[in-house]
Amino acid sequence: MSRRRPIIAIDGPVGAGKSVAARALARALGFSYLNTGAMYRAVAIAAREAGVSPEDADVEARLAPVLAAIKIKFDGESIFLNRRDVTAIVSEPEVGELASRFSAIASVRARMRELQRAAGADGGVVMEGRDIGTAIFPDAEFKFFLVADVKTRARRRFEELKKKGASIAEHEVFEQLIERDRRDSGRELAPLKRADDATEIDSTKLSIDAVVAAMKAKINARINAAKDLKRA
Repeated sequence: MSRRRPIIAIDGPVGAGKSVAARALARALGFSYLNTGAMYRAVAIAAREAGVSPEDADVEARLAPVLAAIKIKFDGESIFLNRRDVTAIVSEPEVGELASRFSAIASVRARMRELQRAAGADGGVVMEGRDIGTAIFPDAEFKFFLVADVKTRARRRFEELKKKGASIAEHEVFEQLIERDRRDSGRELAPLKRADDATEIDSTKLSIDAVVAAMKAKINARINAAKDLKRA
């Protein structure tokens, strides 16, 4: 596939720093930014409002009209679900838990894969999530997999939620994160895992600036190597 500008895929577990790093990298490169996790959260909101639970025996049938009608749009830091700003809602812990469970349903993943591929088809995008480099764009020109130790990730997530006014204890965040890791890594459909050709970055002791610098260095090195090869 030939694209005028590349796709940069950033995957990794909750709290590894994907969102902040991806936004910063997109700004630095003049690329658009797409948070696929927020898209699954939007699905969870739409399903919840339609009275659909991931535990419903007929969940696929009940989700069908929700998925057929869903429209998700990003505008800077804001996300719109069917033209309604749901930015403040997508970060709610309950929505995150619902999104993780809905993401294991085949029809949800198929619809999100369709929307995500359409959004990034022309390149010039930094896309972050759980399966961008393995399932959505396995042909992405640049792939990164961010990790961090679980205590650091839980602390980051707790601080993020606290800033947004969420009422939750840090030990609850830690327990939820452990469960999310288990669910995301163990699901049959597009489990969380590092693509074979992805560069792994451990952000445990790194600032966001350092993470972004490491990604930019990798991107520039490969671009320069390709230029040198053409000149040879």
